[in-house]
Amino acid sequence: MKLFKAVTTVCAMALMGGMLAPGARADDWNRKTTITFSGPVEIPGVHLAGWGVLPAGTYVFKILDSQSDRHIVQIFNRDETTIYATILAIPNYRLKATDKTVITFRERPAGEPEALRAWFYPGRNWGEEFVYPKAKAIELAKSTNTPVLFTGAELPFEVTEPIQPASAPFVLEMKRVPIMAIKPTGEEVQLAEVVTAPPALTEGTAERVAETPLPATASTLPLIGLLGLMALGAAFAVRTAAKRLQ
Repeated sequence: MKLFKAVTTVCAMALMGGMLAPGARADDWNRKTTITFSGPVEIPGVHLAGWGVLPAGTYVFKILDSQSDRHIVQIFNRDETTIYATILAIPNYRLKATDKTVITFRERPAGEPEALRAWFYPGRNWGEEFVYPKAKAIELAKSTNTPVLFTGAELPFEVTEPIQPASAPFVLEMKRVPIMAIKPTGEEVQLAEVVTAPPALTEGTAERVAETPLPATASTLPLIGLLGLMALGAAFAVRTAAKRLQ
């Protein structure tokens, strides 16, 4: 009987631990990242009026939606009370993942703000390469001598109200607009010529699977729950055996 009680206690503790243990990397689903810029940064996308260039300061980046071959990224203030921009992005590849956030820029002539290019979340090879309006993409391609992603769709690139839901009409439109790339020469080319597509996308498939598996440090709740159930079964087996021996 004592053995049964001990096994039952261990089982209960395991189950409670599984219920209370927080999953590491809790922000992995939306890739929440706090970023501090030391100087002004020009951003693409639909932004609040007057905020096409972010001043030096601290901001929060989050994925709003990543269920298709294009992702929607939002930029908040430090306290996440204001959304400055909602940006269309395309998954792009880097050779080596790092354990820190990486932001890349398109360098501009002296006196002009750097232009946001891509955001890589820690531990991922696949990052977000941002898409600019066509006129701005042509300007950036010429000044930086690199191809720039663009959309020629008539989106409201400047708004006066906070940008919130994934169901907002212009957010839904972002998922449908055609995306191309512009070369420094002014030539328009297909994405495949400048962006490496994740291998999980097969021809004719509308959605991508997760870019990379979650790290091994993700929540252990399912495993702990399974161990708890196994321990409970063992406890009943011990109790049954003890009764037969009486």
